[in-house]
Amino acid sequence: MSNILIGIVTSTKMKNTVVVNVVRKYRHLRYHKVIARSKRYHAHCEDMTIKVGDQVKIEECRPIAKTVRHQVIEQLKTII
Repeated sequence: MSNILIGIVTSTKMKNTVVVNVVRKYRHLRYHKVIARSKRYHAHCEDMTIKVGDQVKIEECRPIAKTVRHQVIEQLKTII
């Protein structure tokens, strides 16, 4: 099974590609404080109906371009 992530679209300026910001939270082993880390992923989107601020679900796939290693599965929430 491929890795599935949920994030928010931050850029749609490229052709057939969106940039998704994924935030993950984890607890520090020693201090037990919750830390949030974010990472940006380039994801392939064929129809480009997604806007900036939308929440999407992405999964790993074969390399499509130099930086594109994920594809958009579905759009979860639309922010107007």
